[in-house]
Amino acid sequence: MQDPASILAPYLRDGMTVLEPGPGMGFFTLVAARLVGPAGRVVAVDIQPKMLAALKRRAGKARLLDRIDIRLAQPESMPLEDLDGAADFVLAFAMVHELPDQARFFAQVAAALKPGASLLLVEPAGHVKPPMFDAELKLAADAGLVLDGRPSIRRTRAALFHKP
Repeated sequence: MQDPASILAPYLRDGMTVLEPGPGMGFFTLVAARLVGPAGRVVAVDIQPKMLAALKRRAGKARLLDRIDIRLAQPESMPLEDLDGAADFVLAFAMVHELPDQARFFAQVAAALKPGASLLLVEPAGHVKPPMFDAELKLAADAGLVLDGRPSIRRTRAALFHKP
């Protein structure tokens, strides 16, 4: 089991706008909402209405719903037009390998990020072998993102990018 606070704390600060595609039930979302504080927001985008409903319930119980913008996506596209150049950080945790069009995903993420903002790409090492992860890294670079490093996160393959 991962510790969301230790993974996110180095990257998130009060007032930030965070994009989290594929949040599921909000394992990272609630922690991110706490870290960005009342002045920040987390945009959680998923294709599964049941997961978004569970996230909404959990966020309500945690009194964090006012910081979380929950959006339903289509399999081929995320509704992010209003985020162009507005996101400070994107967390793509264990979800890119499931996407039918990874190049489109990275293009949408790059468009949403502010200049200087970061993407943390994390994939499960058991599902995503090195050649597959390398292909994801190339697609991120093709979208204009610059690799800053390879953080160590237990049982994963991870990469940190920034938008120049």
